[in-house]
Amino acid sequence: MSFLSAPYFHDEAAAFAELERILWPDGPVCPRCNGKERITSVKGGRKGLRRCGPCKRQFTVKVGTLLESSHVPLNLWVQAIYLMCCSKKGISSHQLMRVLGVQYKTAWFMTHRIREAMKGGALPPIGGNGAVVEIDETFIGRKPGHKPKRGYSHKNAVLTLVQRGGSARSFHVEGTKAADLLPIIQANVHPSTEVMTDEAGQYKGHGKHFASHGYVSHSQFEWGRGKVHTNTVEGFYSVFKRGMKGVYQHCAEKHLHRYVAEFDFRYNQRAKFGITEQDRTQTALRGMAGKRLTYKSVDRSKS
Repeated sequence: MSFLSAPYFHDEAAAFAELERILWPDGPVCPRCNGKERITSVKGGRKGLRRCGPCKRQFTVKVGTLLESSHVPLNLWVQAIYLMCCSKKGISSHQLMRVLGVQYKTAWFMTHRIREAMKGGALPPIGGNGAVVEIDETFIGRKPGHKPKRGYSHKNAVLTLVQRGGSARSFHVEGTKAADLLPIIQANVHPSTEVMTDEAGQYKGHGKHFASHGYVSHSQFEWGRGKVHTNTVEGFYSVFKRGMKGVYQHCAEKHLHRYVAEFDFRYNQRAKFGITEQDRTQTALRGMAGKRLTYKSVDRSKS
């Protein structure tokens, strides 16, 4: 049986069972008292409804997750998560609306909640032990209230760190001065790492913070010198920009951190690491736990 024919794509009861398997590997847990004893299924109630004996509270596995209070059938949520996890450049809310048969407002909110599930928590620095990390920044969209002009001061800046053969981390940054970038780089790259950048002035002096610092001069049409290049991070940006411009087209600055988390997630969960589409979907489902996002907090009026 193929992954796409799994029951939880088409049956809500099966989707509840799958989510419970992922979020409750040791059995149901009450979100109010964290109790595991005397938890029973409520017969005749809505799908997945359970009752905690000690505190008498009724709950489902969706409580305390990004799925809480959603009226969308859980199997449609699984379909949406699969589509976002496995579409290399993403899937627009309008396309999701047509595929799932929901309203645009619903599809838009679903995509933002899924991006929130894709965001990683606190992670140790990448690199170390002579590993190579490429660093670069790009510009996307336009800052609110800024008129187009020469240069990039009116655009939103994104900083990305990519370990060769490893993972990527991207950040929406206020600017591209050394004072804006160096604290983030130092917090996320191990000091024993070899870093590679272009010749931009904000990267000068990085060699004293890391094992070594190599750079290429793009202004002199130099794209690589042995192992000194930024081709890996440029490849990451090629997918990121095609997705942002070709699929999503518009992104408000206040939402940019979720979009970069989405592209980081797919890059870090790629098939090169032996990760299947099923694994990627289940990882995103696991990321739903312990988070909440209300429609008010992601109001689309300015997006």
